[in-house]
Amino acid sequence: MNIEVSIIVPCYNQAHYLGEALQSVLNQTFSNWECIIVNDGSPDDTEKIANEWCEKDDRFKYLYKDNGGLSNARNAGIKISKGTFILPLDADDMIDEVFVETLLPQLHTDKSLAIVSCFSKFFIDNKNNIVNELKPKGDTYHYLLHVNQLVATSLYRKSCWEEVGGYDEQMKTGFEDWEFWLAITKQGWKYKVVESYLFYYRKAKKSMLVDTINNHFETNKEYIIKKHNEIYVKDFDNLMTVLFHQLKTYHASEVKVKTSLEYKIGKAVTKPFRVLKAFFN
Repeated sequence: MNIEVSIIVPCYNQAHYLGEALQSVLNQTFSNWECIIVNDGSPDDTEKIANEWCEKDDRFKYLYKDNGGLSNARNAGIKISKGTFILPLDADDMIDEVFVETLLPQLHTDKSLAIVSCFSKFFIDNKNNIVNELKPKGDTYHYLLHVNQLVATSLYRKSCWEEVGGYDEQMKTGFEDWEFWLAITKQGWKYKVVESYLFYYRKAKKSMLVDTINNHFETNKEYIIKKHNEIYVKDFDNLMTVLFHQLKTYHASEVKVKTSLEYKIGKAVTKPFRVLKAFFN
């Protein structure tokens, strides 16, 4: 029997969460899957835990590679996968037991669809402690230009991965999934969002997403716009509206900080040190 779905689980320093992610895979009511655990050169117990799961069920497979980043790890797993459809799953997240059973038929019945996603719940510590919910919308690349509507854990056709050349391995600081969805949908493919909460995203104080938003948002967004400039040019008016709104928001927050009492006190306290620095320089 041909494998229908390949679930790709990259892992780097997430061994302590890996078991929960893999258990959510094992719990799937749909059974025709393989799960490829990609150890991205992780220095923790990823290999030990991965091998335990491979012994537990032969649908789990293990791949070790030198550290190359998330895009590289996903691509490596997909290259050896046998499924017609791909589902990326980060090692610290979880999927509902009917995730594949619910989403897969959408791709079978609608040949215009490349990607199927769902509603998501964000949790802290355990998936019963929900702190936020995400209800993405849209169906074409137009909805993805300025906001990434799709979580990375969305089900898609492997042929689409092949069509666009996989995940962009130059994007090592996040938004690689956003760029990937744009690359696919700008070819004319559509996506669909199933209105059920089937994905659980672990919200952590320190994570790749937090680091991306805090330190790499502008750089990564610029990279995406330049790479896919032809579709942003078509949406020029909206692009300008979004960019200038972000500039105004940043300026307003900067003014608010500089006019705050805390800022004025801090400036007064550090003035002698600034004077001394200027004197000795």
